[in-house]
Amino acid sequence: MLIPLKSLLHTLLLPPGGPLLLATAGACLIARRGAGVRSRRVGWTLLWCGLATLWLLAIPLVADALSRAVQRCPALDLSRPVQAQAIVILGGLSHRLHMSEYGGEPAASLELLEKVNYAAFVARRTGLPVAVSGARDETLAMRASLARDFQIETRWVENRSRDTFQNAQFCAELPKPSGITRIVLVTSADHEWRAMHEFVSAGFSVVPAPIGLDMPGVIRLKSFVPDVDALSRSTTALYELLGDLARQGWEILHLRRHSR
Repeated sequence: MLIPLKSLLHTLLLPPGGPLLLATAGACLIARRGAGVRSRRVGWTLLWCGLATLWLLAIPLVADALSRAVQRCPALDLSRPVQAQAIVILGGLSHRLHMSEYGGEPAASLELLEKVNYAAFVARRTGLPVAVSGARDETLAMRASLARDFQIETRWVENRSRDTFQNAQFCAELPKPSGITRIVLVTSADHEWRAMHEFVSAGFSVVPAPIGLDMPGVIRLKSFVPDVDALSRSTTALYELLGDLARQGWEILHLRRHSR
């Protein structure tokens, strides 16, 4: 029940759904028969707020700022010894199954492939074994890509999780019985901070290995021109900010319960 509720809230609150719902509510108030002056003013306010929010979040300059706000973990420094016993790759709902190009085999795509690619690079440099964590389809795609494209076998597979909390809790059941508690955690730069804290709460010592870190760019005219990619990045950053707030709230509640 909790997962569908989170998905519903994601759709209703985050862009583009949230701002569009706000704008739609305003338009309905304006168009309503017999609407008074005050009701129309509220309607126009909601309409413009919704559209302005959507426009702002689609501006690359705003998306860059939000991304930097959530990307709190630096890149992994492989020039120094990595104090870890295994590499854990987190899924990200970015996979394809039964692709004709690969003879019908599963294959990772987009961000998931970036994670697999970087994890393979880290595995070759460190010699550490690899674990994958995510939904069943994600882990199938990750395992297939690791073996076929990078000649790396997956040591552990956790294929039951549907969110970051479950990633951490279910992973604790796999390598930890083997005495593995220090891991390199490979996930997106936006997600790394929150994921790291979830794994620490599950008893792991974590070496962050984020992918897709934003580099400071030059502000140009196109930085103020809305585009789909910027809106997507803003949505992801807002999701992580809200998720981290929820995580902190849950930890505070948990500590209060145990302190009584």
